[in-house]
Amino acid sequence: MTTFEIAGASAADMELIRGWADEEGWNPGDSDRFAFAVADPEGFLVGRLDGEPVACVSAVRYGAGFGFIGFYIARPAHRGQGYGIRMWDAAMRRLDGRLIGLDGVVAQQDNYRKSGFRHAWNNIRYEGVPRGDGAGEAGGGVEIVDAASLPFGVLAAYDRRFFPEPRDAFLSAWTALPGRTALAAVRDGRVEGLGVIRPSSAAHRIGPLYAAGPEVAAALLRSLARSAPGAAVAVDVPDANPEAVALFEDLGLAPTFETARMYTGPAPELPLAELFGVTSLELG
Repeated sequence: MTTFEIAGASAADMELIRGWADEEGWNPGDSDRFAFAVADPEGFLVGRLDGEPVACVSAVRYGAGFGFIGFYIARPAHRGQGYGIRMWDAAMRRLDGRLIGLDGVVAQQDNYRKSGFRHAWNNIRYEGVPRGDGAGEAGGGVEIVDAASLPFGVLAAYDRRFFPEPRDAFLSAWTALPGRTALAAVRDGRVEGLGVIRPSSAAHRIGPLYAAGPEVAAALLRSLARSAPGAAVAVDVPDANPEAVALFEDLGLAPTFETARMYTGPAPELPLAELFGVTSLELG
């Protein structure tokens, strides 16, 4: 008789989950798991069949009222046997009573609706080498600076505008892990943009990308891309911001992947006109 058990992920499991996500074509950042672990150490679940890991999901709690589901994977050989839905049910139980968000493949929207999710917008992944001279100048008195040069409380307050709950521990790790570059756009002492680039198996991932407007976003993007000269970059762009979509098309990046951002209740009120790239499809 086979036994299926769900338990919290270990550090080794987190590396395994990253590999599974890579095989799905999601291209997670090489070191994302270290920031994920501090966001919610108990928020990552692994399903084992007779001791062998065969499925996973993340159900990360933020503050008192928000949660996000990601990494919903059953290994190909074990699909259609009910293990995936058991992982899903465990994730939903863990986030019971909260507003829950996710970024799921568009084809699964109807299934997510059955669990109470509502469509908010789609995230379109744009990939390629940005065209342009790479000068990274925004003009208008905007300066692109190392994000680490700013007080962390200032960065955290800025990030808070784009997320339903504080996530300071996650943000601290996300912006400072080795191999990453985090840049801020500053005008008259005020933060008007933030971007992070991180190495991945394929295109370097950029996220978040916040900016007061397209010129600031373009300057941040080009400055970030200079940390990986000649390499392709990938940004998950909300189609609810048409200026963002137009910008990446103007920069010569091409759409390669799409997900549906959905919530179990009304979508949080976010400054979507300043959201040019989401932080992470796995954790929001």
